[in-house]
Formats: sequence, structure tokens, C-alpha cells
Amino acid sequence: MGNSLEKYNDMPVGTAVVKNALPAVAAMLMTLIYNLADTFFIGQTHDAYQVAAVSLATPVFLIFMAVGSIFGIGGTSVISRAIGEGKKEYAKKVCAFCMWCCVFVGILLSACILIFMDSLLKLIGASADTWEFTRTYLMIVSFSGPFALISSCFSNILRAEGQANKAMTGQIIGNLLNMVLDAVLIMVFHLDIVGCALATLIGETAGAIYYIVYFLRGKSSLSINIKDFSAKDKIASGVLAIGIPAALASILMSVASVIMNALMAEYGDMAVAGIGVAMKIVMITGMVSMGIGQGVQPLLGYCVGSKDFVKFKQYMKFSLIFATALGVVLTLFCYLFTGQIVSAFLTDQSAYEYALEFARLLLMTGPIFGIYYVLSNALQAMGAAVSSLIVNVSRQGLVYIPALFLFKAIMGADGLALAQPAADIVSLVLGLVIYIIVSKKVFRAEKIS
Repeated sequence: MGNSLEKYNDMPVGTAVVKNALPAVAAMLMTLIYNLADTFFIGQTHDAYQVAAVSLATPVFLIFMAVGSIFGIGGTSVISRAIGEGKKEYAKKVCAFCMWCCVFVGILLSACILIFMDSLLKLIGASADTWEFTRTYLMIVSFSGPFALISSCFSNILRAEGQANKAMTGQIIGNLLNMVLDAVLIMVFHLDIVGCALATLIGETAGAIYYIVYFLRGKSSLSINIKDFSAKDKIASGVLAIGIPAALASILMSVASVIMNALMAEYGDMAVAGIGVAMKIVMITGMVSMGIGQGVQPLLGYCVGSKDFVKFKQYMKFSLIFATALGVVLTLFCYLFTGQIVSAFLTDQSAYEYALEFARLLLMTGPIFGIYYVLSNALQAMGAAVSSLIVNVSRQGLVYIPALFLFKAIMGADGLALAQPAADIVSLVLGLVIYIIVSKKVFRAEKIS
């Protein structure tokens, strides 16, 4: 029982970062693998229209996870700082607030998708050939709303009390079940896109149940009891002030993907299938980098709460080096084996060529993903709400979405792929400048040179 973040304080810096970050990285990789599994097994139908439908529908489903991360990342920031300050009862109330918000908001989002389905299909660029496939997938996964939010939320919050392994376990259970069911329902029972959607629904539900059972067994110092639910004493504002900026990146990522797919649809369904597979390849580096950032955030938050800024700087230095090194290795791997990876998902020659070309363009900025995510999570750990908002909306919103239209006008389909690397570079420079400014203010306030 109880908080175990303190144990990291006595470890060597590198050991603490790696031990806390690797479970988060593993969880992110599991999320990536199950996303790849959906596309892989649908690809075995040799129907590129179904692959395109999954590519169109996935950003809509990811909105569930993004909204869950509002409460997960915001809650993690508030809870880790509260634990560092010794406010354990306050931390319990924050956790309960996050839980019940996921339930209420999840139900609301599910209802909206079902009610506005036809308008949504038009918006995301479904064609006559992909319409029914996309509709079927979204109809089924929409019922996972509350469970997807809970799973996304608590895969973050458990790390706030130092339970990184349990946070990872919940995601692994849901994702492994999803992959197994993908294989069984698609390959054995030939349910195709229906099987893919059912696997996602059941996997998300199983992950959520794991986290709920963990709390109900009383092994946590936190709480999901509705009696502990409260929005007072800056609980709601504290969670949302950090969570919304952080989640806006994920929400805008989904919105930008919808826009990009709609623009790419002008070049045909094979181009949509190609960019969908290319984006998943680049996610290999992106997800690992995101996991490092999320894994180190509780350590940084604890340092802020306990005013240990010497250790904070040590964690930052090691995390930036670690994230960059991994980014270089993974990007090189993806670039060298792009053709082999693409061929596992697509057999249509036109779709294959699109995916190959798009993936190599998108991989250009893979080595710098880690730096961006560490800086972004550091701002969240310091409770810098406005700065975190600016950095998180830049990469997928303020910079990327306008770049999509600009680059498409200049370079066509290739421009849509190149818009992301351009946004990555601009956002990294912006994030670095803002981090330097914010950290100097925080250190100066504590008289840290």
C-alpha cells in the first residue's frame, strides 16, 4: 500500500528514469502493436478498402483515448505533486474525480458518435467504397467509450503513485486480448472489419476492468469511490488546467488525422490506405518517445513538489539523452526495413508505393521526437499550464493543420506527408524556448542557479 515514488529518490538518476520510463514505453509499444495488429489482420483480407476504412475510423476512436488522457495526465500531475507535498487525502479525491469524469464523459461521447454517424462519415472522407466498412467499425467501437477513457486515464494515474508496472499491466491485458481476438475473429471466423471492431471493444473493456479491480481490492493509496468524488479545492481546475493542454495534443492529432485523410482522399482510397500504414510505421518511434516523456513526468513532478531541483535537472539531462538515442536507433531501423514492414500490411501495388514513399518522408524527424516529449512532460510536471498548452497545441494544431493545406497546395500528396516533419521542427524549437524560459523562472523562485 501507499506511495512508492520516494524509492526512486535514492536510486542513481539513470536507473530511476529507466525503471520508471520503461514500463510506460512498454505500455506505449503494446498500444502501438495492437494498433498495428488491427491493420495487419485486416490487411490479410487483401481488401485495401477495409484497410482504408480502418485508417479513416482510427482517429475518431483515438479521440476516446485523448479525452481519457485529459484526466490521466492532468490527474498524474496533480496527484504526484500532492504526494510530494504529503497531501494524501487530497490525492485520493483527485483520483476519484478523474474516475467518474471518465464514466460520464465516455457515455456522452459514445452517444454523440451514434447520433451523428452519417455526418461524421462525410466529415472524415469516407467514399462510396469505404462508407459501410467505416460505419460498421465506428458503430461497434463507439460502445467502448467509458471503458476506453478509464483505461487511458488510469494507465497514467497509477504511475503517479509509483505503480508503473501495474499501469503497464492494465494496458498489456487489454492490448493482448485485442490482438488475440483480431487473429481469431478475422482469420478463423472471417468476420473481417466486424471482428476488428469487436476485438477493440472487448480489449478496451478488459483493460478498464483491470484498473477498477485494482482499486476495489484496496491495494492503492488512491481511490475511485464515488464518495471521494469532489471538484472543490481546485481539484477540477488543477486537473483540467494541465490535462486539457496535454490532451489537446492527442485530440488535435486525431482531428488533424481526420483532416489529412479527407485531403488525401482526393488522391483515392489507395492513397488513404498508404498514408494510414505509413503513419503507423512512424508511430514506432513516436510511441517510444511519448512513453519516455510520460514515464519521467511523475519523477519530475515529485521533484517539483519536494523542491528538489538539483535532482530535477539531473533527471532532465539523462532523459533527453536517453530519448534521443532511442529515437535515432528506432528511426534507422524503420527506414532500413520500410519496404518489409509495409508489405506486411498492403498487397495492392498502388497502396504499397504510396505507403513506402510517405513513410520515408515522415521518418525524417523521428530522432527528435524524444526531445519534444520530454520537454512537453517537464512543463506539465512543473504545473506550467499556459506554457504546456502552447507547446502541446503547436505540433498537431497551430503548426501542423495549416501546414497540411499549405504543403498540399505546393506539393500535392507528398506535401501532406511532409507537413508533419515541418511541424515537428517548428514545434521542437518553440518547446525548447518555452522550457528554458519557464524553468529559469521556477529555479529563480527557489533560488536555484
